Amino acid sequence: MNLNEASQENLKFLLEQLSERLGVANRALFDDEDYDLERYDHLKFLYDHVVQTGKLSPQETAAFVDELRSVRKGS
Repeated sequence: MNLNEASQENLKFLLEQLSERLGVANRALFDDEDYDLERYDHLKFLYDHVVQTGKLSPQETAAFVDELRSVRKGS
């Protein structure tokens, strides 16, 4: 899987991984149907940051969730 390539499959993978790493209870925020592939690069950037950082503080997690909300369709 080449995550540098924007595809629906990769988008779904990124969102699933973000959901697990952020430990968010509301999984509805991570439904790949709610995101446009046009915003894939932004989501990939967030994913890369979370992977590199490892464990996030509660404040960082809240900031990431807010950022994800802003990238969703209709936002």
